[in-house]
Amino acid sequence: IQQQGLEIITSKPLINYRETVRKPAGPIMAKSPNKHNKIYIRVAPLTEEEVELIRTGRINENMDKKEIAKILRERGWDADEARSVVAVDERGNLLLDLTKGVQFLQESLDSIRAGFVDVMISGALAHEYSRGIKVVLHHFVPHEDPAHRTYAQLMPATRRAILGAILSADPVLLEPMLGIEVKCPVDMIGSVAGVVSSKRGKTLNIMQKETMAIIEGEIPASETFDLSEVMRGATAGKAIWNTHFKSWSPVPSSMMMNVIREIRKRKGLSEEPPRAEEFIDKE
Repeated sequence: IQQQGLEIITSKPLINYRETVRKPAGPIMAKSPNKHNKIYIRVAPLTEEEVELIRTGRINENMDKKEIAKILRERGWDADEARSVVAVDERGNLLLDLTKGVQFLQESLDSIRAGFVDVMISGALAHEYSRGIKVVLHHFVPHEDPAHRTYAQLMPATRRAILGAILSADPVLLEPMLGIEVKCPVDMIGSVAGVVSSKRGKTLNIMQKETMAIIEGEIPASETFDLSEVMRGATAGKAIWNTHFKSWSPVPSSMMMNVIREIRKRKGLSEEPPRAEEFIDKE
């Protein structure tokens, strides 16, 4: 295409990140825009096993609540929490309703659920998908008049409360890790291990089969853009390798703010991520 005289602008491939929390936080209170409704939210991390149950569809929106409760109780959940799931986000998040005796809750739940889905699609740190977050509706103080508790009031309030809770819960960005398997001559093991570690990767296993070695490791997807040149340079083209998606892993804290700023800049957002105080309302 360039030979035809057309200008081409190239950029690095985009890496999709995920956002999650590392510890419980809340309850956090946020008011609706008209200040007449209060929503209290707390959040906690889900285990990798629980996320996989949701991701593989073994827990989903269309299931009976009793079935979901049974699966969660088998995983050690408290019976009250297990039967209070009101929304399942297929990215690996749950919304629970643990309120007691709240008026008008059933008719307000759809608006609250919409706020939950919005934050799960567009996370607090860098507007990436959220993953592995348990969002608990802790308490809800609605206005008596239905005109004051519409979708336009409750959805933003829920969103603010969830964002405030997530930003208070030690939020972290997750990056995709790729499993890598390299086959090379035995005398190249050191060179290959050097390449993997220079890419923030880890060598997990080395097997030898006669004159060939098989090296298994893991490497962040964001470090693989120039992997072919580096690997060929280090092994004189004698190594062959393949990669596959392995897991999500927290971005090292020394790099995290830079990565978040880059993503936010690309998405046209202000470079600094918001602070929890921006979303938390006082009584």
